[in-house]
Amino acid sequence: MFSMALEKLHYYLDGSAFEVITDCTAMKELLNMKNPNKHMLRWQIAIQEYRGNMNIVHKEGKTHMNADGLSRLELANTPDNPAYVPLEAKPQIPIEGINITDIGT
Repeated sequence: MFSMALEKLHYYLDGSAFEVITDCTAMKELLNMKNPNKHMLRWQIAIQEYRGNMNIVHKEGKTHMNADGLSRLELANTPDNPAYVPLEAKPQIPIEGINITDIGT
């Protein structure tokens, strides 16, 4: 996941100094591993170009209050949720109205 994020954000990170704050202790030691397994070696290679500009900081999970949205629970579909969509507003397409012969064309 981390190497994928670096790949997606490459345009913004390339040549810039940045800090990665993580609750994963292994991530901090990733670049200094002497005998990494195949998976860790792929990560090392993927993040090697950022080594001079990237500072990995370990922050204990209990104190990591600014976690990313991917690690949070999805909000319920209730009126106090900004993304609330009333159930009656969602379009309902009866299954009988779908012409299967038109789907593949």
